[in-house]
Amino acid sequence: MTTPPCYSCGKEARFDELPPRERIAFDQYWRVAHSFNTAVPGWLVLLPRRHVTAVHDLTDAEAGALGVWQVGLSRALRGVTGCLKTYVVQFAESEGFAHVHFHIVPRMADLPAAHRGPGIFGLLDHSEAEGVTAEGGGGGGPAPPPPPGGGPPPHGR
Repeated sequence: MTTPPCYSCGKEARFDELPPRERIAFDQYWRVAHSFNTAVPGWLVLLPRRHVTAVHDLTDAEAGALGVWQVGLSRALRGVTGCLKTYVVQFAESEGFAHVHFHIVPRMADLPAAHRGPGIFGLLDHSEAEGVTAEGGGGGGPAPPPPPGGGPPPHGR
């Protein structure tokens, strides 16, 4: 049995060619992308820039920056979307997506009960007409800016 290619590492290898939605903000350890094929504007994904398949394998420096990124992105989403809170979720179980990544999802006040908590993943894997696509188009709307104030220093090109 062969291991499927790592989607995240494939993107990282082409970093300088990535569209803006794939590198909203970054530092030496982490990169922020807007999720594709989602019906939720502002659904962010925080990824380590090196291949890691378990949280316990993060370096101390990566782990130290992780909390700052999660809080900074949650604050940015609140400021941009007006969400009540954010969901921060990490599974890394789908084939080709074993690379550690954190979903940081704005939880809006009017979110139907069926999509609250783990049900939010029912809004992932939507068609191009319904959501943000891998190319950045679709109905998902713009991604929020990098975290304001106390977040890690975002970089962009």
